Amino acid sequence: MSKRNSQANKAAARERLRAERERQAKKDKTRKQVVVAVSVVAALAVVGGISYGVMQLNKPDAWEAAADAKNVTAPKNTSGKDGTTLVVGKSSAKKTLELYEDSRCPVCATFEQGVGETVSKDVEAGKYKVQYVGATFIDNTDNGEGSKNALSALGAALDVSPEAFMEYKAALYSAEFHPEESDDKFAKDSYLIEVANSVDALKGNKDFQKNVEDGTYDAWAMKMSKTFDNSGVQGTPTLKMDDKKITAEGSENAPMTADEFTKAIDKALKA
Repeated sequence: MSKRNSQANKAAARERLRAERERQAKKDKTRKQVVVAVSVVAALAVVGGISYGVMQLNKPDAWEAAADAKNVTAPKNTSGKDGTTLVVGKSSAKKTLELYEDSRCPVCATFEQGVGETVSKDVEAGKYKVQYVGATFIDNTDNGEGSKNALSALGAALDVSPEAFMEYKAALYSAEFHPEESDDKFAKDSYLIEVANSVDALKGNKDFQKNVEDGTYDAWAMKMSKTFDNSGVQGTPTLKMDDKKITAEGSENAPMTADEFTKAIDKALKA
């Protein structure tokens, strides 16, 4: 091989090496730019995700929004501000029994199963009227939303008729349908509708079902719950007449049997 050819080969080799180094440098630069870009996007995604999460945490849920609602759709058969005065019975009845209950309350269920039928018969006979005040505090103590959801559904039943309201309330508290306090079954619209199908006026009632599923009376339920909170009543069930608690004889608790209740209510009616 001539000296000239040898030098030419060496020069060509050096040129190929230089070109390869340039290509590798460009490749490394491109890779670095991609890594940086991906890192920035990932960082932005994390920040965006955190911001979205914070926004979601700070965003009021449906029940909080309902509680803050300015415009309240109240059921028929109510009166007073936001329809939170709910009285069932004959206008000729001279006295009113105030009844404070939470739909998830197990003691309320015991009361309704033992005394509810007597109350309904007394109201129908015009012995007294009943003013119902619904509470939702168990949703806070046991977590969930069944008390609120059931109260809203009771509003949907009241919109049908006072009789449908009373029968539906009895069904919700019945041994057949009332869940354990820790079981938030009333949070499910489907279950509330299932219970309603045991009431003739509500069975297959599309308007009632739509109002339950749409939460038509959610804001009303929250206003009613606020009425309970402002009442000064500490627990459920609580019975009052003429601003005095009605209790079983020798007890500070509500009467749990029909006999205990009749004795207590007759005493209150005479007062």
